[in-house]
Amino acid sequence: MARDRRDPELDRELAELPPDLRWREWMRRIEAVLFASASPVPREDLVRVVGQGASVDLLVENLAADLEGRSFEIAQVAGGWMFRTRATYAPAIRAAADVGDQLLDLSEFDIAVLAAIAYHQPITRDGLKDIFGKEISRDLIGRLHAQGLIGTGPRAPRRGAPYTFVTTEQFLVVFGLESLHDLPDREQLEDAGLAAETR
Repeated sequence: MARDRRDPELDRELAELPPDLRWREWMRRIEAVLFASASPVPREDLVRVVGQGASVDLLVENLAADLEGRSFEIAQVAGGWMFRTRATYAPAIRAAADVGDQLLDLSEFDIAVLAAIAYHQPITRDGLKDIFGKEISRDLIGRLHAQGLIGTGPRAPRRGAPYTFVTTEQFLVVFGLESLHDLPDREQLEDAGLAAETR
């Protein structure tokens, strides 16, 4: 979203409106901003369209309640909010809409590599090799990078200063996470047999 962009003509306070209509207008403004944005909108951007006494969290909560029973919802991901179609409607969307560019073609191994990067970031290719017991191809790293799921992190502080890999905001969006703190606990995954035990 726009950063530090102020519109002097935007009346944020709406003092001429009765409180209930003012609140409704602030909700609609937030709805319009979320609708127009292709990426999560952080709180500080939403604050720019409402008055001083407005709680963005309460406005978003009220808007989410208004959307109950609709085919889309507000999701809190990657440090902001965005509209998402409810998962129930995924088959209908795939049947009728052209969403080919939005679908990620990830194998089980691709997802395992992404998980390793998410849990161990920043991590080098050698670090991934230690986890998987085999070399991770440059092609796989390149595809994950091209899909915006990983990025280049700081160089490792050792001989040759190899590049490290980190997950991106797009990773959080794709997997519906607000932050990396929302990743499942590794011990619980191991106990459920969904991950190899780490030593």
